[in-house]
Amino acid sequence: MSSTVELTKENFDQLVSENEFVLIDFWASWCGPCRQFAPVYEKAAEENPDLVFGKVDTEAQPELASAFGISSIPTLMIVRDQVAVFSQPGALPAPVLADLIGQARELDMDEVRKGIADQEGQTQQ
Repeated sequence: MSSTVELTKENFDQLVSENEFVLIDFWASWCGPCRQFAPVYEKAAEENPDLVFGKVDTEAQPELASAFGISSIPTLMIVRDQVAVFSQPGALPAPVLADLIGQARELDMDEVRKGIADQEGQTQQ
């Protein structure tokens, strides 16, 4: 039984809006590094049952991949409180993924939102 959720354009918005912390793995079946990363991602999902681990098959869901500008896979994205706080291509080793999850858990989302608002204010001037 998989601890990850298959994300589609039909369920993506609802899943991200209803969950405070979502990790998203953009992948494809033909991608060797994606297949290597899959067991690492599954294990992290099992070790963090309070978080939502989603997978986007970029072949089946090209609109989602395009909407997020995914140009290389695997790409891991972390969304907290509907804000993408991390996005990076490449298969991560288990200790790096665990550290990344820990860092994302510790983020002060009020500070993150304030930083985004400050950046948006500067770009509008």
